[in-house]
Amino acid sequence: MNSSDILSAPIETTKKEPDPRLAPVAKGDKHIWGIYICLVIISVVELYSASSREVAAAGMGVYGTIIRHGAMLLAGLGIIYGLQRTHYRTILRSIPLFAFLSVGMMLYTLAFGEEINGARRSFSLVFFSLQPAEFLKLTAAMVVALIMSRYQLKNGGVKTSAVIVTATIILIFGALLLPQGLSNTVLLMGISFSMMLISGIGKKIFMVLGIYGICFLIFLAVASFLGGSRIDTWVERLSNFGGDGTPKYEQPITSDNRQEMLGYIAQAHGGLTGVMPGNSRETARLPLAFTDYIYSIIVEELGLWGGLIVLTLYLWLLGRASRIASRCSRAFPALLVIGMALFIVYQALFHISIVTGAIPVSGQPLPLISKGGSSIFVTSIAFGIMLSVSRFAVRTGSKRRDIKNEIDVLPEELQAENPSQL
Repeated sequence: MNSSDILSAPIETTKKEPDPRLAPVAKGDKHIWGIYICLVIISVVELYSASSREVAAAGMGVYGTIIRHGAMLLAGLGIIYGLQRTHYRTILRSIPLFAFLSVGMMLYTLAFGEEINGARRSFSLVFFSLQPAEFLKLTAAMVVALIMSRYQLKNGGVKTSAVIVTATIILIFGALLLPQGLSNTVLLMGISFSMMLISGIGKKIFMVLGIYGICFLIFLAVASFLGGSRIDTWVERLSNFGGDGTPKYEQPITSDNRQEMLGYIAQAHGGLTGVMPGNSRETARLPLAFTDYIYSIIVEELGLWGGLIVLTLYLWLLGRASRIASRCSRAFPALLVIGMALFIVYQALFHISIVTGAIPVSGQPLPLISKGGSSIFVTSIAFGIMLSVSRFAVRTGSKRRDIKNEIDVLPEELQAENPSQL
């Protein structure tokens, strides 16, 4: 064979066949997709209504805010679509890297981030600001799922050493979040506590409560000793929440309580049926109506019934994730899907509780509805992971071949059976 024959000969390529063990065992959960679509629709409509102050201040045109928000939602949809087609085994392998990046971003923000309301909360990245606190809370849920499923005991429960390690990691994350706000730290501990309880740690939960309680008091003592505006802000908010017994509707509106009072007024204006989208009166006066107080605008425009529908959507998500988790054959996908749901739903419940006056005022976005790139991206990641588990996790009672295939593709230390039948 001469050189011309060699050059003209066809090049043989070997195409790597996909591993059949990684094929989906079901379609993406329709309930989760339905909840996602409903939240996106509400987000687009209500954010457009709630952005009048931003439009007037930024001079970016009537549609500028909603176009930017739509672009974020579209990017989030891309994240969801990509993750729901990815086997959760791949997500498992990325957890250490995700944790490393989240902690690194958090440390960078605490040192060099942009200061907002007396705390460094974000840093600029190209066209938008990143808030690492959102990524850190999501990472915590992933880490708890990984450790709790890795150290399951054969006769039920979790190794004590694993519980201590998990609690220590969560406390480190909490220490990083504390300078930014007390609510994020409480939210982080609530998510991790719930996940450890679901994983089957039993009476060890009292040990976790003791560790959390002691370390939390130490955090507060150190913060109080060092001083700073954050302690003063926490004390003031707790004092305002306790009040002097005067009903809210009789209290004067001051510079300190203006935001929460206008939020209450918006909800009262909505009544049972609301004033309909686009007819909000308080959106022009309420600061941060498009982020921290968007639930007030939802209730004003859609009424009490609309607010209850939004609350039901989040609770429905938790119920559906619980259903999926209870049917998973292995521990890791079960804890992963319930962890993602807890992250989203606890965040939503915190936002709704703050806006309605059930807990002291703090800043928490309403997942997938509030304006903000970091919150949308992180919530999209959580939705994508839940859909991945719904597609690839083998159900209890499935064919032995499917269960064996799932066990084979997981590391040996993560082959434990699902400890919880929720």
